[in-house]
Amino acid sequence: MTKKSELFVSNHVSNERLSELKAQIDALRAELEQIRQSTHAFEAQLRAHLINELIEEQELAVLYKQQKLAKKEQRLAQKRRGKNYVAPEGLKPVVRNNKRVHNESDQKEMKRIYREAMMHVHPDKFSMDDQKMEVATDVTARLISIYQSGDLAALRAYHAHIFSDQELVSMMAPAAASVQPTAPAYDYLEQEKLNVEQELARAKNRQTYRVLTTYDDPMTFLEELKAYYDDRIAKLRRRTRS
Repeated sequence: MTKKSELFVSNHVSNERLSELKAQIDALRAELEQIRQSTHAFEAQLRAHLINELIEEQELAVLYKQQKLAKKEQRLAQKRRGKNYVAPEGLKPVVRNNKRVHNESDQKEMKRIYREAMMHVHPDKFSMDDQKMEVATDVTARLISIYQSGDLAALRAYHAHIFSDQELVSMMAPAAASVQPTAPAYDYLEQEKLNVEQELARAKNRQTYRVLTTYDDPMTFLEELKAYYDDRIAKLRRRTRS
C-alpha cells in the first residue's frame, strides 16, 4: 500500500471515529435534555402545591438572617461602648396587615404578582447550582422586602425587572447543550463526552428524578416535602420569635 493510500485509510478511520463519538454525545445530550424536562415539570408541579410553604419558609429565612446580622451588630456596638451599653430591641417580624395598600383589589394584585415572582426565582429551583442559588436568594430577599412594604408600584417595577433583566432571564433558562466546534478534535470530543456523562449522572441522581422514576405514585412525595417544610417553618418561627 502506498503512503497516499495509507493516509487515506487513516483519515477515513479517524473520520469514522469522530462521527461515532459525536453520535454518542448527541445521544447522551438527548437523554439529558429529556431527564431535565421531565424533572423540571415534576418540580414545577410540586412547587405549585407547596407555594404557601415555600414563600413562608423563604420569608422566615430572610428574617432570621436579618436578626442574626442585627444581633452581631449589637454585640460589636456593645463592645465599642462598654459594659453599660443597652442594646436596642431586635428586629421583629413584619405584620402583614400593616401595609400602605388597603384597597382589596390592590392587595389581591400584590399577592398575585408577588407569588408569581417568588415561584419564578425561588432559591429551591437552583439547589444544584450554588452561584444561581445565591443570586436567587438575594432577589427573593429584595422581593420580600418590597412586598412587605406594601408599595404596589415598587412591587410591579421589581416584578417587571425580574422577568425582563437579561441576566436573570438567562439564569432562569434551562442549561443549554454545549456547542460543538466546526472542526472538533478527537481529544476535545472525548472530554465533551465525559462532561455530558457527568451531567447526566448528576441529573439522574437528583432526588426529584429518583422519586419520579422509583415511586409508584411520585406525587406521594408531596407529603414528605410538606412534612419537611412544616418542620422547617416551625423551627424558623421559634428562632425569629421576639
